[in-house]
Amino acid sequence: MRENQHIEWKESWRDEYLKWICGFANAEGGVLEIGRNDKGVVVGITNAKKLLEDIPNKIRDILGIMAEVNLIEDDGHEYLEIRVEPYPYPVSYKGEYHYRSGGTKQELKGAALDKFLLRKQGRHWDGVPVPNVAVKDLSKTAVETFRKMARQSQRLDSAILGESLPGLLEKLHLVDGSHLKRAAVLLFHPDPERFTTGAFVKVGFFRTNADLLYHDEIHGDLFTQVEKTMDLLLTKYLKAGVGYKGIQRVESFPVPEPALREAILNALTHKDYSSGTPIQISVYSDKLMLWNPGELPGGWTVEKLKLKHPSRPFNPDLANTFFRAGMIEAWGRGIERILDACRSANVPEPELRYDPSGLWIVFSFPVIATQETTQETTQEKIVALLRKTPTMTRRQMAEIIGISENGIKYHLDKLKSSGVIRHVGPTKAGHWEVLN
Repeated sequence: MRENQHIEWKESWRDEYLKWICGFANAEGGVLEIGRNDKGVVVGITNAKKLLEDIPNKIRDILGIMAEVNLIEDDGHEYLEIRVEPYPYPVSYKGEYHYRSGGTKQELKGAALDKFLLRKQGRHWDGVPVPNVAVKDLSKTAVETFRKMARQSQRLDSAILGESLPGLLEKLHLVDGSHLKRAAVLLFHPDPERFTTGAFVKVGFFRTNADLLYHDEIHGDLFTQVEKTMDLLLTKYLKAGVGYKGIQRVESFPVPEPALREAILNALTHKDYSSGTPIQISVYSDKLMLWNPGELPGGWTVEKLKLKHPSRPFNPDLANTFFRAGMIEAWGRGIERILDACRSANVPEPELRYDPSGLWIVFSFPVIATQETTQETTQEKIVALLRKTPTMTRRQMAEIIGISENGIKYHLDKLKSSGVIRHVGPTKAGHWEVLN
C-alpha cells in the first residue's frame, strides 16, 4: 500500500493537517492516518486518547463537517484513522479552500477556485450571468444563422424558432434572471472577447516548431469562428491531393472535412474559457495539431474518450445550442465521429493526448501525392511511354497508367504547351516526338 488520491500518512498530529481533511472533503473523500511514517510503517503516537477527543471537535468547529476518527492498534502501536467523506458543498479551512489531487493537497485560487465553487453549486462556467449585456447587443447575423440551421436540423420546435429573440434565448436556457449567460455572449455577441479574454482561434503554419511562416486569428461569435476557421484551413493551410475518377477530377484533403469540422466544434464546445487563452491550430507539412485548453471530467482518460461514453460537455449550455443547430450530437460521440470520418477516408486516425495544459488532437497526414506531384508523376509516365512507343494511342496510355482518356488528353495538352512533346502527322496516323 502507498499514499494515493485517498490515503495520506503523518507521523504525528498537527492542527495544520486540518487542511488535508479539508482537501479530502472537497475532493473524493479519503483517509488520513496519524502514526504512520512516509513508508507506511506504523510508528504509533503517545497521546492517542486525547487526540481521539480533540480532533473530531476541531474538525467540527473549524471545518464545519463531521469525520469518523478511529483508534487502531497494530503490533503494540496505537495510531488514528480519520475517515473523511466527500462533501456536496464547498468546505473551507479558515477561508481557504483545499483540494486533494493525486497524492498532493492544493490550495485553490483564482480560476481554479471559481470552477470548484461553481461545480459544487451544480453550475458551469458558461451558465454564469453577465451584467451589462443586453439582447439588443447581440449579432442579428449570428441569431439568423442559428435559426436557419435549427430549422434544417429540426431539433427545435418551429414555434420556438418563430419567437422573439428574448423568448428564443429563454427557451435555449441562455438567460439567468434578467441577465444573459456567458454562453449567450459567446454564441451571439459580435465581440465576445470584450467579456472573455482569449475567446478566439489562432492558426499558424510552421516549417519547424520554432519557424512560424504565417498565421491568422479568427474572431467573432462562435458560429462565425467555426465557419471561418474551416474556410481558412481548407483554402490557405491544407493542400489538397488530386486524383481522377473516370473523367472527374477529385480533390481530397489530408484531414477529412467532417473530421476537421468535428474537431473544431469539439474544441469550441469543451474549451475552458476561464483559461484566457485561444484555441490553437498548428499546421505543418506533415500534420495538423489542434490544442484546446480544456479538461476531461474527473477520472476520465483519453482511452475512455475513444470508447462509447456518456455526454459530459464542459460547457453544457454551449453544447445544447450547437446540438439544436445540428452542429454536434448530444450523445458524447464527437471523438467517435472524428475517428469514423478518418477510417472512412482511409487516412490515419488522429492521436489524442491529454496533459495539464489541455487536450491535443494530432492529425498525421497520409503519404499521398499533392496536386503537383500527381501531375508530374503522370506526365513522366506518359513521356516514358512515348519514348518507347511514339505511335501509342490515348486509350492505350489510359489503360496502362490507370486514368481516363480525358485525363490523358489533359496531360498531353500540358506537355505540348510546355514544349516537352509534339505530334507529327495526321491525328490518327501520326506519331509523337519527345523534344527534351
